[in-house]
Order: sequence, then structure tokens, then C-alpha cells
Amino acid sequence: MGKKEEEDIIRIAKKMDKMAQKKNGAGALDLLKELRSIPMTLELLQSTRIGMSVNAIRKQSTDDEVTSLAKALIKSWKKLLDEPNSGEKPDEKRKEQTTSVSPSQGSPEAKEESSSSSNSSSKSEPADVSTNTLINTFPRAPNTSDSIRIKCRELLAIALQTGDDHIAIGADCDELGAQIEEIIFQEFKNTDPKYKNRVRSRISNLKDVKNPNLRRTVLCGSVTPERMAKMTAEEMASDELRDLRKNLTKEAVREHQLSTTGGTQTDLFTCGKCKGKCCTYTQVQTRSADEPMTTFVFCNDCGNRWKFC
Repeated sequence: MGKKEEEDIIRIAKKMDKMAQKKNGAGALDLLKELRSIPMTLELLQSTRIGMSVNAIRKQSTDDEVTSLAKALIKSWKKLLDEPNSGEKPDEKRKEQTTSVSPSQGSPEAKEESSSSSNSSSKSEPADVSTNTLINTFPRAPNTSDSIRIKCRELLAIALQTGDDHIAIGADCDELGAQIEEIIFQEFKNTDPKYKNRVRSRISNLKDVKNPNLRRTVLCGSVTPERMAKMTAEEMASDELRDLRKNLTKEAVREHQLSTTGGTQTDLFTCGKCKGKCCTYTQVQTRSADEPMTTFVFCNDCGNRWKFC
């Protein structure tokens, strides 16, 4: 992947995003034509996320030429996902083609050489393809006739289709949803409330508009269906929600510490409000040093506070 191509695509994507936000498609056609002239690879699609920017322009624009060109680009990029050797470089493909075709192909020596070269190339291919492994490389989920399971698979697929990420990435949402549901079912072995709660939590988190990163990682294959099926609520939470929970936990710990160290437990006082004797008191020097300290009392039963000298 060329550094210059990546920088050009990122520059175009930023301009398109601004156009989509301002709902002003002036100049979009020139950007799409420039984008069409750049040789696109699967790695560039995933790293720059240009598909989302083009799709946003397609939705915003009222120009038929812009819309048709954007659709053509997205359609051509989707073909990259279907290519079996999409992870290989063009130079490597040419080398394999030249080595596999030779003038003495019918001789025994040529057959041995071609077989050895194919073995060596098959050994080196996984190293290249592994960097671009997508969800369509996982084993397909077996079919089911259970109406509850079929419905859960449909709801998971709909959740994965939230937004336009699945279009840019080219993921098979139906198959992904089926794989996630299959793993959940294999864990519980039935469709009891525990199974339904697990599926329901996956759906709600995947549809969360404030947490698009979870959905994108699942669509790209960074989070496998097995991992998605077993993630906890904390692991699926967005960064914003995770920080909020952390702050609430700190606050709760601090309040607990204050409640236990902020006073002395006693039954010597009677609350004037609820007549209870479960109280906590503290003494503070609020006046001059030769004056007695002021006693503050807190009723642990009703929360009433009072003081006396």
C-alpha cells in the first residue's frame, strides 16, 4: 500500500465528510473522479474507511452524476472482498503467473518445478491473506428450523446493519448474525430466558449509535463472532459509558469511605424526627479555642441532621 495513495484518500475523505456535514455537495464530482483514478486495495479501504464517506455523499447529493459515480465506486470496491487473493500484491500475482506458465510445461521436470513453486507460494500466501481476513472466512453457521432462533438471527443481522458501515466494509450481516446466534445457542443448548437475555444484550449494544466502534470491529472481523457472543456488558460498553461507570464507582467508594470515617457511631442521641437512636456524631471547633467544640449529629435511619453545643 502506497503512502501517497493513502494520504490522498484520507484527504478526499475529510473533504467529503465536511461536505456531508454541511449538506453542500459542490465539488463532490471532482473528488469522486480523482478517487476513481487512485488504485484501490482492500487494505486501503479498511484503513481509510473511504467507503463511508462516499456513501454519505451519495445520500446527500441530488446530482444524478454524483450519485451514479458514487454507486459505481462502491460496487467496484465490493468486488475486492470477493477476490480470493485480495491480500496479495499485484507484483506477486504477476510472478506467480509467469512461473506457472512455461514453454516446457509437458515435461516431467516442468511439472516438478511447477508443483514445488505452487507449494512454496501456498506456504507464503497465508502470511499475506491473514492481514485481511474477514468474517466471510469463518465456517458458515448451520441452518435451523427453530422459529425463535431464526427470529434472533434476523434481529442480530438488523442490528449489524445499523448505519452504513456494513456497506463500506462489505460484510455479510445475515451470516454474521447467524454465527453469533449459533455460538450463544451452543452455550445454553436451548432458547430459555438466559439465551434470550444474551441475544438481547448483543442487539442493544450493536444498535447503540453512541458506540459505533463495537459494530465496526465485529463487521471488520477484529472481534470474532465467538468473542461477540461471550462479551460482558463492561466489554461491550462505549468509551463514554465505561468512563462514566468508572467515575460512579469512584464516587460510590468515596461516599462509602466518608460514611464510615466521617463520624462516630453512637446510641446516646435520640433523633427528634424519627425518635431513632442509630446516630453518628462529629465534633468540630467552630468557635474560639477556649470554647467547647460543636457537636454535629446525623441520624442513620432517616437522614436528619442537627447540632448542639
